[in-house]
Formats: sequence, C-alpha cells, structure tokens
Amino acid sequence: MDGIATTERITAADPAPHVLVLTTFDLDDHVYRALRAGASGFVLKDVTPPRLIDAIHTVAAGEAPLAPSVTRRLIAASLHRTAARRSLDGITPRERDVLALITRGLSNSEIEATMHISRGTLKTHIGSLLTKLHARDRAQLVIAGYESGLATG
Repeated sequence: MDGIATTERITAADPAPHVLVLTTFDLDDHVYRALRAGASGFVLKDVTPPRLIDAIHTVAAGEAPLAPSVTRRLIAASLHRTAARRSLDGITPRERDVLALITRGLSNSEIEATMHISRGTLKTHIGSLLTKLHARDRAQLVIAGYESGLATG
C-alpha cells in the first residue's frame, strides 16, 4: 500500500487523525493527491529536524504546513485545471478573504496581520468555513480554495 492509500485509510477513521506526509516526492500531482486523500500537511524528507518538529506541531494545532513553493505550484496547476469548480455560495465576503489567504498558504498570524483582525475573530471565520465547506481541517480548506478557482483570482 502506498502513502496515498495509507493516508486515505488512516483519515477514514472517526474522528480522523491529522496526517503529515513526509516524502521524497515533491511532484505536484503527488502533493495534490495526498491532500485530497486527507493529509493535513506535506513536507519533504530533506526537511531539517527543527522544521519537521515545527510541521508536526503545526499539524497537531490543526494548521497545514505546506511550503510556499508547493503552494505556488499548486496555484499554478489550478490555473490549468478544467475540473468543475467548487461553489463558495453561502460564505460571507470576509470568510472568502480568509479562505483566499489560507489558500495562498498564509499562517494564522499572517492572516491576522493582513486583515487586521484578532485571533478569536480569525478562528471564528475558520470554524465557519470548515462547517460551510464541509472541510475537516485547514488542508481541506486549501483544496476548497483551489477547486473553487479562488487561488486564481
């Protein structure tokens, strides 16, 4: 069983645990398939020990550690994807702004500073997005942003 199938199997549990994929592959399709399978984050095996520890803590906190280079490549790939776009009907303009920043790979602290909002307000928006978009975690919000076309605009 490969890592993607293993991730799908692990995240099928209820409640689903957070999965951090540690791999030698940084191919766009592999990253996207791992996230679609339910991975909460994605790091390469050449990551330094301190960054790996940070990534583990980040996943445990419910955030998605994705290297900016991986995020940029996923955005570029989404420009060429012809799959049906996920609807963002029902989310507020402010939630759309939060989702756009999450999709770009910004951390909570960066989003708070960019939008001039408190941590509590941001957590409220993220919780609302998780509910409205039927997402389990931040990584699935990133996928929703890509699938909706939000990453392209």
